[in-house]
Amino acid sequence: MKETLKLKKYGRYMLLRLYRMRGTPHSIAAGLACGVAISFTPFVGMHFVLAGTVAFLLRANVLASAIGTVAGNPWTFPFIWIATLYTGRRILGGTYLNVTDIDFFHFFQNAMRALMTFDFSAFIHDVWPILWPMIIGSIPFYVVAWGVTYYFSKRALIKIGERRLHKIIERADN
Repeated sequence: MKETLKLKKYGRYMLLRLYRMRGTPHSIAAGLACGVAISFTPFVGMHFVLAGTVAFLLRANVLASAIGTVAGNPWTFPFIWIATLYTGRRILGGTYLNVTDIDFFHFFQNAMRALMTFDFSAFIHDVWPILWPMIIGSIPFYVVAWGVTYYFSKRALIKIGERRLHKIIERADN
């Protein structure tokens, strides 16, 4: 019970922090949506840069996009990776459905080693058969996450603005 109240209070606090940012509710909500959506891609370690780039291209709030990347964290990543991998396998079909029992720790370790040593044959052999379905599988999650986050955060920011305006008007009348 106490944890739920703390989480709710934290959510309100974060909305107020977002509201106090410079920009319109549209730009802040679009930035936040960019960050949340990028968290569904398998490009761990690049989420801040990718979210900021997409937010910049959409003329959205770049700082809000950085805050949105918090959606991808150690508690959510395993679920995101499994969901995007299996969704990508379903979309691609064929040989990608035969791969089972993925160890994500070794996958990312192999990916980092291949990229740092410029060993493209190891990248193609060890990493690409898992990375490609994850990239394809992240697209539907990206679109849904962006839309849902944008809609609800923009509504919340507008509502906060309206409440603050009503409080200001009430104070002026008294």
